[in-house]
Amino acid sequence: MNAQKIDGLVAATYTPLGDDGTINTAAVAPITNHLIQSGVSGLYVCGSTGEGMSLSSDERKTIAAAYVRAAAGRVPVIVQVGHNSLADARSLAEHAQQIGADMISATCPSYFKVGTVAGMIDCMSEVAQGAPDLPFYYYHIPALTGSALDVVDFLKIAGDRIANLVGLKYTDTKLHEFQECLELDNGRFDVVWGCDEMLLGALATGARGAIGSTYNIAAPLYQRLITAFREGHLTEARQWQSMSVNMIRTLNHFPFHPAMKAVLGMQGFDMGGCRLPQESLSGEDISRLQAELEAIGFFEWSQTESEAVSTE
Repeated sequence: MNAQKIDGLVAATYTPLGDDGTINTAAVAPITNHLIQSGVSGLYVCGSTGEGMSLSSDERKTIAAAYVRAAAGRVPVIVQVGHNSLADARSLAEHAQQIGADMISATCPSYFKVGTVAGMIDCMSEVAQGAPDLPFYYYHIPALTGSALDVVDFLKIAGDRIANLVGLKYTDTKLHEFQECLELDNGRFDVVWGCDEMLLGALATGARGAIGSTYNIAAPLYQRLITAFREGHLTEARQWQSMSVNMIRTLNHFPFHPAMKAVLGMQGFDMGGCRLPQESLSGEDISRLQAELEAIGFFEWSQTESEAVSTE
C-alpha cells in the first residue's frame, strides 16, 4: 500500500472528560485547533495518552469521530484500535475507516500474552482487515503490553502477510532495534518514534516522525529541537532536549497523565481528570506542579513565538 509517511510531530491526544466522567466532545475542537497552530503534523487518538484502554468501545468511537471532525482534513488522524477482544478491535478499525480517519494503529492483546511472532501476525492481521483501505501501524509498547517478541522479526514476516501494514509506532528505548526496523528491506517501513525524552537520539538514528504525549503541551520546544538538529546545531539541539528531559522529570513527580491534563488546564484547555485506575490530581498537587514548572521556565519556553510576543 502506498501511504504518506508520518513526518514531524504527531500529538497523542487526550480524551477530555466532564466532571461526571463522561466524554466532553465540546473540548475537542479547541485543543485540536491549538495543536495544529502549535505545529503538530497529526493526531493520534485513543492511544495510551487518550486512555483508550479505559474507555468503552462506543466511547472510543465517539472520541475518534470528534477528532476527525475537528481536524477537518488539516492534519492526518490516526486512530488506535487495539483491544483485548480482537472482534472489538476489528470493529473499531471498521469504524475508523467509516468516519474518514487517515490511518489506524493497534496494540496487541495484553491480558493473555501473545506468545509467538506468528501469533502476533495473526492477531494484527485480524485487526488490520477491519480497515483494508487505511494504512496500518503496529503499536509496539512492551512496557504496557508485556510483549517481548522480536519486532524486527515481526516486520520481516508481517510485511508479506498484512496487506496494509506500513510501519510501527515504536515506543521503547532501544535505538539499535529502532534503527534495524528503519533500515529493514531498504527502508520499506515507516517507523515512528514514541519516547519524547529521547527524540534527539532517534533523529540521529534516522527518525522522521514522532508520536508523543508531551507534544500536547510543548510542541514549540520540540520543533526548535528538530530545527536545530536539521541545521547541524547539535549543542542547541541537546539544550532543547535537556529542557524536555527536565520537564518530563518534573511531570513525573506526579502521576504522569493526570499531570499532563492539569498542565493543559493551566494552558487554557479543560480536559478534566482521568479514568480510574488513574487518579486525578488534587488542587494542592496542581498548585505544586505549576510552581515546579514555573521554576524551570516551562511556561516561557513551551510557547510559540507568536504566543511569546503576545504575552510580552
